[in-house]
Amino acid sequence: MSGIRAEIHIGSPADCPAARASAAAGGEASAVSKSVPRDAEEPITEEFTLSAEAPAESVEASVDTDLREVFASGEGRVYRFERSQTRTCLCECIEQYDCPVRDVYSRDGELTISFYAPDVDTLQSVVAQLDERWSDVAVHRLIRSDHEENGQDLVLVDRSELTDRQREVLRTAHEMGYFEHPKRANAGEVAAELGIDPSTFTEHLAAAQGKLLSTILDT
Repeated sequence: MSGIRAEIHIGSPADCPAARASAAAGGEASAVSKSVPRDAEEPITEEFTLSAEAPAESVEASVDTDLREVFASGEGRVYRFERSQTRTCLCECIEQYDCPVRDVYSRDGELTISFYAPDVDTLQSVVAQLDERWSDVAVHRLIRSDHEENGQDLVLVDRSELTDRQREVLRTAHEMGYFEHPKRANAGEVAAELGIDPSTFTEHLAAAQGKLLSTILDT
Protein backbone atom coordinates (compact mmCIF):
# COMPACT_ATOMS: atom_id res chain seq x y z
CA MET A 1 0.00 0.00 0.00
CA SER A 2 1.41 3.40 -0.95
CA GLY A 3 0.44 6.97 -0.30
CA ILE A 4 1.86 10.38 0.47
CA ARG A 5 1.85 12.37 3.68
CA ALA A 6 2.26 16.02 2.79
CA GLU A 7 2.92 19.10 4.88
CA ILE A 8 2.09 22.45 3.33
CA HIS A 9 2.42 26.02 4.59
CA ILE A 10 0.11 28.89 3.71
CA GLY A 11 1.37 32.36 4.53
CA SER A 12 -1.11 34.49 6.48
CA PRO A 13 -4.50 33.37 5.06
CA ALA A 14 -6.73 36.37 5.78
CA ASP A 15 -9.96 34.38 6.08
CA CYS A 16 -8.67 31.89 8.67
CA PRO A 17 -9.56 33.08 12.20
CA ALA A 18 -6.98 30.77 13.81
CA ALA A 19 -4.19 32.18 11.65
CA ARG A 20 -5.33 35.76 12.23
CA ALA A 21 -5.46 35.21 15.98
CA SER A 22 -1.99 33.63 16.11
CA ALA A 23 -0.57 36.54 14.09
CA ALA A 24 -2.14 39.12 16.40
CA ALA A 25 -1.07 37.34 19.57
CA GLY A 26 2.37 36.23 18.39
CA GLY A 27 1.73 32.65 19.43
CA GLU A 28 0.53 29.29 18.19
CA ALA A 29 -3.04 28.23 17.45
CA SER A 30 -3.50 24.48 17.61
CA ALA A 31 -6.04 21.75 18.43
CA VAL A 32 -8.33 23.06 15.70
CA SER A 33 -11.67 21.27 15.67
CA LYS A 34 -15.12 21.76 14.18
CA SER A 35 -18.68 20.61 14.59
CA VAL A 36 -20.90 20.36 11.50
CA PRO A 37 -24.68 20.28 12.14
CA ARG A 38 -27.00 18.12 10.05
CA ASP A 39 -29.10 21.12 9.09
CA ALA A 40 -27.37 22.88 6.17
CA GLU A 41 -28.83 26.19 7.34
CA GLU A 42 -27.10 26.00 10.71
CA PRO A 43 -23.54 27.37 11.06
CA ILE A 44 -20.41 25.31 11.58
CA THR A 45 -18.80 25.79 15.00
CA GLU A 46 -15.00 25.79 15.19
CA GLU A 47 -12.57 25.98 18.10
CA PHE A 48 -8.82 26.34 18.54
CA THR A 49 -6.39 26.74 21.42
CA LEU A 50 -4.11 29.79 21.44
CA SER A 51 -0.89 29.42 23.44
CA ALA A 52 -0.04 33.14 23.56
CA GLU A 53 -0.78 35.23 26.65
CA ALA A 54 -2.19 38.21 24.74
CA PRO A 55 -5.37 39.70 26.27
CA ALA A 56 -8.53 38.03 24.97
CA GLU A 57 -9.95 41.41 23.96
CA SER A 58 -7.07 42.16 21.59
CA VAL A 59 -7.23 38.69 20.05
CA GLU A 60 -10.98 38.89 19.49
CA ALA A 61 -10.67 42.37 17.99
CA SER A 62 -8.07 41.16 15.46
CA VAL A 63 -10.44 38.74 13.75
CA ASP A 64 -13.30 39.78 11.49
CA THR A 65 -15.75 37.28 12.91
CA ASP A 66 -17.60 36.55 16.15
CA LEU A 67 -14.60 35.11 17.98
CA ARG A 68 -14.96 34.56 21.71
CA GLU A 69 -12.99 32.94 24.50
CA VAL A 70 -14.77 29.92 26.02
CA PHE A 71 -12.11 28.33 28.23
CA ALA A 72 -8.71 29.12 29.78
CA SER A 73 -6.07 26.91 31.38
CA GLY A 74 -2.33 26.62 31.78
CA GLU A 75 -2.11 25.25 28.22
CA GLY A 76 -3.74 28.33 26.70
CA ARG A 77 -7.09 29.85 25.85
CA VAL A 78 -9.77 28.13 23.80
CA TYR A 79 -11.57 30.33 21.28
CA ARG A 80 -14.79 29.56 19.42
CA PHE A 81 -16.37 31.04 16.31
CA GLU A 82 -19.08 30.16 13.81
CA ARG A 83 -19.16 30.25 10.03
CA SER A 84 -21.66 29.45 7.32
CA GLN A 85 -21.57 26.02 5.72
CA THR A 86 -21.40 27.76 2.35
CA ARG A 87 -17.92 29.15 3.17
CA THR A 88 -15.31 26.47 2.52
CA CYS A 89 -12.20 26.56 4.68
CA LEU A 90 -8.69 25.37 3.80
CA CYS A 91 -9.11 21.95 5.38
CA GLU A 92 -12.39 21.34 3.57
CA CYS A 93 -10.77 22.25 0.23
CA ILE A 94 -8.23 19.49 0.89
CA GLU A 95 -10.83 16.99 2.09
CA GLN A 96 -12.84 17.50 -1.12
CA TYR A 97 -10.12 15.45 -2.83
CA ASP A 98 -10.63 12.58 -0.35
CA CYS A 99 -7.42 13.57 1.44
CA PRO A 100 -7.84 13.26 5.23
CA VAL A 101 -6.32 16.14 7.17
CA ARG A 102 -3.90 14.85 9.82
CA ASP A 103 -3.01 18.06 11.66
CA VAL A 104 -3.44 21.81 11.38
CA TYR A 105 -1.91 24.64 13.37
CA SER A 106 -0.82 28.24 12.92
CA ARG A 107 2.26 29.97 14.27
CA ASP A 108 2.61 33.76 14.00
CA GLY A 109 0.00 33.84 11.24
CA GLU A 110 1.42 31.10 9.01
CA LEU A 111 -0.83 28.08 8.67
CA THR A 112 0.58 24.54 8.49
CA ILE A 113 -1.56 21.61 7.36
CA SER A 114 -0.50 17.98 7.04
CA PHE A 115 -2.68 15.50 5.19
CA TYR A 116 -2.66 12.20 3.30
CA ALA A 117 -2.92 12.00 -0.49
CA PRO A 118 -3.23 8.75 -2.48
CA ASP A 119 -0.87 9.83 -5.28
CA VAL A 120 1.13 12.74 -6.69
CA ASP A 121 -1.58 13.78 -9.17
CA THR A 122 -4.04 14.28 -6.34
CA LEU A 123 -1.44 16.16 -4.33
CA GLN A 124 -0.74 18.50 -7.24
CA SER A 125 -4.48 19.10 -7.71
CA VAL A 126 -4.85 19.99 -4.03
CA VAL A 127 -1.94 22.44 -4.11
CA ALA A 128 -3.19 24.02 -7.34
CA GLN A 129 -6.67 24.46 -5.84
CA LEU A 130 -5.30 26.07 -2.69
CA ASP A 131 -3.00 28.33 -4.69
CA GLU A 132 -5.95 29.66 -6.71
CA ARG A 133 -7.71 30.91 -3.59
CA TRP A 134 -4.82 31.54 -1.19
CA SER A 135 -1.46 32.85 -2.35
CA ASP A 136 1.87 31.92 -0.76
CA VAL A 137 1.22 28.16 -0.70
CA ALA A 138 4.33 25.96 -0.43
CA VAL A 139 4.95 22.22 0.00
CA HIS A 140 7.48 21.73 2.78
CA ARG A 141 7.61 17.99 3.44
CA LEU A 142 6.61 14.79 1.65
CA ILE A 143 6.79 11.24 3.03
CA ARG A 144 5.98 8.07 1.13
CA SER A 145 4.30 5.21 3.02
CA ASP A 146 6.24 2.55 1.08
CA HIS A 147 9.76 3.48 2.24
CA GLU A 148 12.36 0.78 2.71
CA GLU A 149 12.73 -0.56 6.25
CA ASN A 150 16.17 1.02 6.62
CA GLY A 151 14.57 4.45 6.18
CA GLN A 152 16.59 5.34 3.07
CA ASP A 153 14.80 6.47 -0.05
CA LEU A 154 17.44 8.02 -2.31
CA VAL A 155 16.29 9.69 -5.52
CA LEU A 156 18.42 11.07 -8.36
CA VAL A 157 17.07 14.46 -9.43
CA ASP A 158 17.93 15.53 -12.97
CA ARG A 159 18.17 19.32 -12.76
CA SER A 160 18.25 19.57 -16.56
CA GLU A 161 14.48 19.00 -16.49
CA LEU A 162 14.15 22.49 -14.99
CA THR A 163 14.47 25.55 -17.18
CA ASP A 164 17.13 28.13 -16.33
CA ARG A 165 14.39 30.47 -15.12
CA GLN A 166 12.81 27.82 -12.90
CA ARG A 167 16.19 27.06 -11.30
CA GLU A 168 16.78 30.77 -10.76
CA VAL A 169 13.37 31.12 -9.09
CA LEU A 170 14.02 28.13 -6.80
CA ARG A 171 17.54 29.28 -5.95
CA THR A 172 16.45 32.86 -5.16
CA ALA A 173 13.48 31.70 -3.10
CA HIS A 174 15.73 29.33 -1.16
CA GLU A 175 18.45 31.93 -0.54
CA MET A 176 15.90 34.51 0.64
CA GLY A 177 14.33 32.08 3.10
CA TYR A 178 11.00 31.60 1.30
CA PHE A 179 10.91 27.90 2.22
CA GLU A 180 11.92 28.38 5.85
CA HIS A 181 9.53 28.27 8.80
CA PRO A 182 8.78 30.98 9.60
CA LYS A 183 9.49 32.56 6.22
CA ARG A 184 12.20 35.21 5.95
CA ALA A 185 10.71 36.42 2.65
CA ASN A 186 7.25 36.23 1.08
CA ALA A 187 6.26 35.70 -2.56
CA GLY A 188 6.11 39.42 -3.28
CA GLU A 189 9.62 40.02 -1.94
CA VAL A 190 11.12 37.15 -3.91
CA ALA A 191 9.31 38.30 -7.06
CA ALA A 192 10.68 41.83 -6.58
CA GLU A 193 14.22 40.45 -6.25
CA LEU A 194 13.73 38.54 -9.51
CA GLY A 195 12.16 41.55 -11.23
CA ILE A 196 8.91 39.75 -12.05
CA ASP A 197 5.27 39.92 -10.96
CA PRO A 198 4.20 37.76 -7.98
CA SER A 199 1.85 35.82 -10.27
CA THR A 200 4.73 35.01 -12.63
CA PHE A 201 6.84 33.91 -9.66
CA THR A 202 4.13 31.50 -8.45
CA GLU A 203 3.73 30.10 -11.99
CA HIS A 204 7.46 29.36 -12.28
CA LEU A 205 7.54 27.94 -8.75
CA ALA A 206 4.52 25.69 -9.35
CA ALA A 207 6.02 24.37 -12.60
CA ALA A 208 9.37 23.65 -10.93
CA GLN A 209 7.74 21.99 -7.92
CA GLY A 210 5.60 19.85 -10.24
CA LYS A 211 8.69 18.53 -12.05
CA LEU A 212 10.55 17.87 -8.80
CA LEU A 213 7.54 16.14 -7.23
CA SER A 214 7.21 13.80 -10.21
CA THR A 215 10.86 12.80 -9.85
CA ILE A 216 11.01 12.56 -6.06
CA LEU A 217 7.75 10.61 -5.81
CA ASP A 218 8.66 8.30 -8.70
CA THR A 219 5.58 8.98 -10.84
